[in-house]
Amino acid sequence: QVQLVESGGGLVQAGGSLRLSCTASGRNFGPYPIGWFRHAPGKEREFVGSISWVGDSTSYGDSVKGRFTMSRDSWSLVYLHMNDLKPEDTAVYYCAALTNGGSVDVASNYGFWGQGTQVTVSS
Repeated sequence: QVQLVESGGGLVQAGGSLRLSCTASGRNFGPYPIGWFRHAPGKEREFVGSISWVGDSTSYGDSVKGRFTMSRDSWSLVYLHMNDLKPEDTAVYYCAALTNGGSVDVASNYGFWGQGTQVTVSS
């Protein structure tokens, strides 16, 4: 059974930083690209970024480019480094595994999802 678990969320002041972790486990979990999405109340789910299974290629949503980066320690441990956080970054952040191929910014291409971790940025 595949499981993705996010951690590292919390409350931070604007301009601060957080590092989210995504840990994957499961007997049949392959080396998938991992993506991060976020969902804020009253807004649509938004693509944050993705990293290849090797960790040598990343992609980011326009709203976080230049502030957020991703890194990968192994096929089962991925980080989202968030800097210069803004109140509009407040959301539940989810990591997911890209199991269906296709565009990395399309949520339906991800077959496994974590439960999410709350990030709140105060002004």
